[in-house]
Amino acid sequence: MNHPDQFSGKKILVLGLARSGFAAANMLHNAGAEVVVNDASPEEGNQEAHLLKEKGIEVICGGHPSHILDFGFDFIVKNPGIPYTNTVIEKAVQKGIPIWTEVELAYRISEAPIIAVTGSNGKTTTTTLLYHILNIGGKQPLIAGNIGTVATAVAQEAFADQLIVMEVSSFQLAGTESFKPRIAIWTNLYDAHLDYHGSPEAYAEAKANITKNQTAEDYIIFNADQPEVFQHIHSTQATKVPFSLAGRAADGISADEQFIYWQGEPYVDRAMIKLPGQHNLENILAATAAAILMECDKETIESVLSSFTGVRHRMQFVKEIKGRKFYNDSKATNTLATKSALSSFNLPTILIAGGLDRGHSFEELRPFMGHVKSVISVGETANRFNEFASSCGISQVSMAHSMETAVQHAYDQSEAGDVVLLSPACASWDQYKSFEQRGDAFIEAVMKL
Repeated sequence: MNHPDQFSGKKILVLGLARSGFAAANMLHNAGAEVVVNDASPEEGNQEAHLLKEKGIEVICGGHPSHILDFGFDFIVKNPGIPYTNTVIEKAVQKGIPIWTEVELAYRISEAPIIAVTGSNGKTTTTTLLYHILNIGGKQPLIAGNIGTVATAVAQEAFADQLIVMEVSSFQLAGTESFKPRIAIWTNLYDAHLDYHGSPEAYAEAKANITKNQTAEDYIIFNADQPEVFQHIHSTQATKVPFSLAGRAADGISADEQFIYWQGEPYVDRAMIKLPGQHNLENILAATAAAILMECDKETIESVLSSFTGVRHRMQFVKEIKGRKFYNDSKATNTLATKSALSSFNLPTILIAGGLDRGHSFEELRPFMGHVKSVISVGETANRFNEFASSCGISQVSMAHSMETAVQHAYDQSEAGDVVLLSPACASWDQYKSFEQRGDAFIEAVMKL
């Protein structure tokens, strides 16, 4: 661990527990800081709170008391999910107390260089693909961040000859101060999480924190097909590496129908790539560029691209049954993601969609419904989605009250050569605890066939 003494004697508030807060509190306590943890949930049944108390860490549960900042903290480590409208955070801002998320801590203690991946969509696929390439290439990578492994915990164990591939969200990046990845990847930018950030500008600025501290020895790999992204990175000091789907480009990495090009020269034949979809091709370009910059050999990159079929719940190929191919895209919790999924196939498709009703329009999907021959809707939006599907000229429309029923209907309505696609365009919380649980239910139902 790099410079653990930097926290010795500091008075630090960890606001919010969960996995990231628990890891941050443990690390800071072990580094000699005076740590106070404040979590809104009650202490009863809060296992993390009890474990921290056993270590002698002060834990305050059951709300955020207004006087808590009277302790005189040097800085606050905030759970990324806690909004900046939180009363304690607002008062801390007024007092000028630095507010970090735990990815800032991870950067400060990591001996290993960091490759950070952000974007509105594609973060997890890009992070996972890059990790696999680096791993096969013998670079000893670790994987961390928003993908599910707490960055602080990983950084404590990382050595200088390793790499940390870190997925970082806008929530996490908003709480950074000196965070400086060796390579930053920005996949794309679409309006999202505006209820948290307050405006599209604030959301984009949080994303742009991924490169704000980079220098010329660092790299920013970015989506050159989106002027919105370039607008926010044009002033970076990092070496710019654009990626584009607009055909052969002289700089960076690009693709046309036949090849992936590195600095204008053919590099990989697209025919060998297993992962479907134009959006996934963007992810492939970003990950490949980073792997090249980390000196992975071409044979390793080709080997992984020819075998990598996706991340669980993200355009995941599940199984082929009597000529029908089943894909799990449960992570598609908005129309943008479902649009990308539908555009990945030019085959007759049975679409399973629907979920939590936030009142969002499905109109954005209309141009992509042409090869959908059947829709099976689920969840709160079932009626609305069926009405939309019917307005697109799809005559075979039905509802299912369980995933098992939906999958059975999809099988019955399909034939050899068809794709059965779960891509809900809605969040899962009306029926499931998470999109992962929804995707698992789909996989289980497919396997029962």
